[in-house]
Amino acid sequence: MRNLKKDYTYWNQLTKSDIDDNIKQALNENINYYDELIMGIPGSHLDENEFGKETNVLNGSTYLQVLINNPNHIGVHTLGKFEPYFKGTHKLERDVINVISEDILDGKAADVDGYVSSGGTEGNLQAIWIYRNYFKSLNENSQTRSEYDNTCIVCSADTHYSIDKAADVFNVNLKKISVDNRSRELAYEELKVTLETLQNKGTKNIIFIVNMMTTMFGSVDQIGKIVPILKASNLNYKIHVDGAYGGFLYPFTIENPEISFKNKEITSFSLDAHKMLQAPYGTGLFLIRKGYFENTKTKSASYVVGKDYTLIGSRSGANAISIYKILFNYGPYDWQEKMLNLVSRAKWFYEEIQQLNIESIYFKGSNIIAINQKHITQETASKFGLVSDDSKNPTWYKVVVMVHVKRAKLLMLIQDLSDHD
Repeated sequence: MRNLKKDYTYWNQLTKSDIDDNIKQALNENINYYDELIMGIPGSHLDENEFGKETNVLNGSTYLQVLINNPNHIGVHTLGKFEPYFKGTHKLERDVINVISEDILDGKAADVDGYVSSGGTEGNLQAIWIYRNYFKSLNENSQTRSEYDNTCIVCSADTHYSIDKAADVFNVNLKKISVDNRSRELAYEELKVTLETLQNKGTKNIIFIVNMMTTMFGSVDQIGKIVPILKASNLNYKIHVDGAYGGFLYPFTIENPEISFKNKEITSFSLDAHKMLQAPYGTGLFLIRKGYFENTKTKSASYVVGKDYTLIGSRSGANAISIYKILFNYGPYDWQEKMLNLVSRAKWFYEEIQQLNIESIYFKGSNIIAINQKHITQETASKFGLVSDDSKNPTWYKVVVMVHVKRAKLLMLIQDLSDHD
């Protein structure tokens, strides 16, 4: 269990009243489409016939008030220049970035840029885009078959499919390394051989993806074993952490985690807020050390103050506000307690099914338990909404202990497993 600090730089627990006051103040600093003479922006408040500002549904919900007011959070607001029309909610997004980069991921907020994205997939694509262009700038005189042939993404076989998508979208080679069926650890000798083979074929640059809790098993890549292999290869490399699942869990359930901004080998993170944080779907974050966003600056976006560096461009400010409300409502101490409760319940479930000799996988600090398919009937999978690693040919089914997955429900599954085993 992580020992929380006595003092946090940006993160503290606020009353709901204070949170709402801060959001209302931010909205007052934004433009008001209803009353101001705003004619040059291709945007407006939400449709007043469906989302009228006087509707009762807005009472008591500053999140919905932001949603209705529809602020555009295009750009990266940690870079110093941004659209002035929405400066109030832009500031709250920066507050969110500061909390996560420094108070959760142990970096220095002043050294990190980032933005609220649509989720982990976009964050992973943003990372590949940045590093592809970064390596291209290092190798402008390289004589290769294609301008990106000398760069390759390398990751474990358990890595999320968004990395396959990124490789396809940005025309970058991809190599996946096998994992042990039980420990889910990388085959390190295979990694060494793969890097040597790539180098012999002309690869110069590696984008390595480290998993901070995979979505199927909750497993974490051992970065301390991976970095020496990358260094020994003499290839250029950058490390991106896919923390879409573990970003709001792992830092609170593992003591002194290797995967954080304290580790100088790590350059960027992607996180999902719509998983453990329970923000609305389509809410995530991308964080990267300063100096790298220049590689995706869209110079043709001349009408955008501060330009646009992001994959998605325009995005709803309400997503940033949802994260702001959740983080500051809990504060660090209550948030850790919530995560530890989930982990405790998951560990209890794992220990219970071990007593039944159910073959399963569970990792310390996780809220995921994977159960071998030989114990799961189709009826059980359907009844309890279990998800498999392969919909056509499953090997494992996972149980994810979220807030709604109480012990009473887990006891029902335990009984079902006992009856059918």
